[in-house]
Amino acid sequence: MITVNPDGKIMIRRCLVTLRPFRLFVLGIGFFTLCFLMTSLGGQFSARRLGDSPFTIRTEVAGGLESRGVLRKMSDLLEVMVKRMDTLARLENSSELHRAAGDRHFAVDRSAPSAGLMEQIQAIAQNVSDIAVRVGGVLRPVLLLRSKVSEVRRDQCEAPSDPRFPDCSGKVEWMRARWTSDPCYAFFGVDGTECSFLIYLSEVEWFCPPLPWRNQTAAQTAPKALPKVQAVFRSNLSHLLELVGSGKESLIFMKKRAKRLTTQWALAAQRLERKLGGARRDQKQILVHIGFLTEESGDVFSPRVLKGGPLGEMVQWADILTALYVLGHGLRITVSLKELQSNLGVPPGRGNCPLTVPLPFDLIYTDYHGLQQMKQHMGLSFKKYRCRIRVIDTFGTEPAYNHEEYATLHGYRTNWGYWNLNPKQFMTMFPHTPDNSFMGFVSEELNETEKQLVRSGKASNMAVVYGKEPSIWKLQGKEKFLSILNKYMEIHGTVYYESQRPPEVPAFVKNHGLLPQPEFQQLLRKAKLFIGFGFPYEGPAPLEAIANGCIFLQSRFSPPHSSLNHEFFRGKPTSREVFSQHPYAENFIGKPHVWTVDYNNSEEFEAAIKAILRTRVDPYLPYEYTCEGMLERIHAYIQHQDFCAAPGPSPPGAGTPQSPFVLAPNATHLEWARNASVAPGAWPPGHSLQAWLAEAGRACTDACLDHGLVCEPSFFPFLNSQDAFLKLQVPCDSTESEMNHLYPAFAQPGQECFLQKDPLLFSCAGASTKYRRLCPCRDFRKGQVALCQACL
Repeated sequence: MITVNPDGKIMIRRCLVTLRPFRLFVLGIGFFTLCFLMTSLGGQFSARRLGDSPFTIRTEVAGGLESRGVLRKMSDLLEVMVKRMDTLARLENSSELHRAAGDRHFAVDRSAPSAGLMEQIQAIAQNVSDIAVRVGGVLRPVLLLRSKVSEVRRDQCEAPSDPRFPDCSGKVEWMRARWTSDPCYAFFGVDGTECSFLIYLSEVEWFCPPLPWRNQTAAQTAPKALPKVQAVFRSNLSHLLELVGSGKESLIFMKKRAKRLTTQWALAAQRLERKLGGARRDQKQILVHIGFLTEESGDVFSPRVLKGGPLGEMVQWADILTALYVLGHGLRITVSLKELQSNLGVPPGRGNCPLTVPLPFDLIYTDYHGLQQMKQHMGLSFKKYRCRIRVIDTFGTEPAYNHEEYATLHGYRTNWGYWNLNPKQFMTMFPHTPDNSFMGFVSEELNETEKQLVRSGKASNMAVVYGKEPSIWKLQGKEKFLSILNKYMEIHGTVYYESQRPPEVPAFVKNHGLLPQPEFQQLLRKAKLFIGFGFPYEGPAPLEAIANGCIFLQSRFSPPHSSLNHEFFRGKPTSREVFSQHPYAENFIGKPHVWTVDYNNSEEFEAAIKAILRTRVDPYLPYEYTCEGMLERIHAYIQHQDFCAAPGPSPPGAGTPQSPFVLAPNATHLEWARNASVAPGAWPPGHSLQAWLAEAGRACTDACLDHGLVCEPSFFPFLNSQDAFLKLQVPCDSTESEMNHLYPAFAQPGQECFLQKDPLLFSCAGASTKYRRLCPCRDFRKGQVALCQACL
């Protein structure tokens, strides 16, 4: 007998302990059944309301049938559970009789009769069964009505055949197969029905026509544009410092730089305001997303700020933020992907859907990392709004690399190109690529008192080496030219180290370690010479040195460095050849402030050192790198560059009613005709145009510089016609239009003229010995190469 065996008693007790949770579980099932019933009834009756979205039609019909079936199944399940509980209850009652004498207190706790529990469960099961029958009777006429409506709507939810929307049916097919691939589709109401596909594709995306039976007022409409507010110059940067935030060494560096230059920015704003004469400037809402500082991109810069890492990008970004703020525009700054998604209105999911709201920003400044992040998370909205994006791009992106199809077919595809943007949307650190816009940065400008102190405090034989990282000092052959320099000058370095002197730095070099920016500026004000080792390329430090009265000495590269022969440039979207460490300093500043020599030629190097010792220079800073110059340039871009409203390209060779240019009196080039009309708002204005035919093998960039001008790609459409060749007296035996970044051009021999077929490929860069390129050139403001004389 079970009651006699002690081990059996223990087993029975353990079983009974598990029965109590089982009872609770059964009661829970009954409660869940009632809740499910109420939810089903509520859903079915609420579906009878007029004006419901067709997204729910089929789901509701199917839901009614499923509800009744589930209720019956749950009723049957409860019946089975009742029978099993009846057997277990008999066992429990029997065991409690034997246990009561030895464990009286425990028996009292379990004294509730099992019969009561059985009656409750049976009552629930019976009620569920009865209610399921009643639900069937109530829903039967409703289901018949809804099935008729569903048939009507089903006829209206077929993919329309509309020539204005040729991709509609294909997109519907794609949605059928892939709508569950991204949760964002369900976020916008897609539920797997044809109607939901068509509503999404017509109201959220734009591949299908609007459905005629839809309440069009319910569709999302663009909010009314806010009234335009006039931008007002700012001089107090305290709010900007709050916007920049903290938490990263890179952000702290930017804030310190902005704060240190506050006075110079304020004075520059006052001067520019007077120059503009009170002209109205519309305030823009601007998002600045610094992609390379996000954790998702690795943020390799922030940890290196205090270890001598490159600061050029952070210098430029700090100055961009300050310039935009001082100009009076609304600013939002993000350095994380989460912040970017929040500010853009990215729906939850994997980034395949458009934004949930119209883009609230007039302009977005970012970098290549941020550009990639926006493309991944904005869906179709990226294509819609990419004309508002400005990409900060240190080394530039040439049109041949920017055009996705052309780059793929002709070997110009890299990891950083193929975005199909207007090339002017890329903004560079130096004005080396006229196909792009020159953004720049600022260097600290000395006032007259400071300049006088520099003149009187200069050491005649002190040199500072350009290079804070020990790796820069690993240059092969540096001992040879440094030993020559050491004969004439005391050499100083600012190389980062933690505990021991970097072994790469020769013993005769006085190393100060990594200096804060103010102390580094003081060192430059004492030094006579600032010498580069050939790397880094095109950084801000040489301009800072020249601004503090130093002469900059750099190496000439032979052959020039490019993506063809140098690892640093490999993969960058440019074919530009770099003939020295700092081409801007060499070409736009030059002697006596900048000397470029062959470091491998000891005689040339030593002669340069001797000449430099005899040369006296004053501090010099090009206007375009002053605070005022940068404010002026960015102001002009914001007010005049509009890549969203640009008219569609005219067919190659299509002439205007009256030719806008004439042959110059000396018959060497074309000029804008004085009586030619200029399109309203055209920028740069057409009368700054000159058209020159370059020599074979010369790029338009070089051909324009040969004549004291700069290439202006926005003028290419005016020259992309046979009429331009005829006015230059170029005989064209044949004229063809093709996709080629060197066109328009004239080919010899053969007397063939070629026109550009795709406006995105108009390019100042690029040359071939086969072609003489037709080049659009313009004048420029003194000290401000980015702007023509009438551009402000």
